[in-house]
Amino acid sequence: MKSGKKGLGRGLSALFGDQAPKENTEVNQILNKVSLSDISRNPYQPRQNFREDKLEELSNSIKKNGIIQPIAVRINNSGSTKYEIIAGERRWLAAQRAGLHEIPVTILDLSDAESLEVAIVENIQRDDLNPIEEARGYKRLNEEFKYDHEDISKLMSKSRSHISNTLRLLTLPPDVIAMLEEGTLTSGQARPLIGLSSASSIAEEIVSKNYSARKVEYLVKSKKNYINEKKYDANIIKAQELIEKKLGLKVHISNKKNNRGKITIEYNDLDQFELISKLLTKS
Repeated sequence: MKSGKKGLGRGLSALFGDQAPKENTEVNQILNKVSLSDISRNPYQPRQNFREDKLEELSNSIKKNGIIQPIAVRINNSGSTKYEIIAGERRWLAAQRAGLHEIPVTILDLSDAESLEVAIVENIQRDDLNPIEEARGYKRLNEEFKYDHEDISKLMSKSRSHISNTLRLLTLPPDVIAMLEEGTLTSGQARPLIGLSSASSIAEEIVSKNYSARKVEYLVKSKKNYINEKKYDANIIKAQELIEKKLGLKVHISNKKNNRGKITIEYNDLDQFELISKLLTKS
């Protein structure tokens, strides 16, 4: 992780959480009330969808209690509005629905890159992100800001394995990713499907039969064992045909799951028996 970003990630809990900001934070904080019409959306917003029911719920809460936590904005030097949202877009949208004209804001002095970084991390910290939005956030931190999995783990207070496993969800087929985004499939159900050529068909089966994550693991393991057995059967048949060709006799190879088995060689007369004996005792 680059040294220029040392304090930014750690200060997010102060900027967006329950802690009061410290005086020496790397960003300038000025609390104001700003007209909603003077604020525009963040072009770097990593969240793709806002649930209607959650927006309505937040709007009703704002009508009753007002905006408890200010949104974070920065001066907009290139757009048609005075300010651009860094974090808090859902509160801004809900405030419009609630009929508010002004909203409390914290004005931050951030560059484009810092704005993107804060927007990504703030969104990932929310509990209602779907697994794919979370994964894409981690991916952007990795690719655009050179955070490795350990950096992201520390920044998000999540295990390194969680970061790695979440990122691997992005390797699933597009239709399975869509199921994760829609919420019809959970990350626990989808994770065992990573790397399977039949992931899409298994995912449809999981959704239609409402399999638990544990059931999915068992199902995938069974299918993998079946595929491996089929591959091994092909090797057995190939070896069997090769021996038959060498001997000119009928051969049968049986193999058990513990890789123990037997080879049966059929003979039709004593001459064939003597041939087998000579081959087996030949030094």
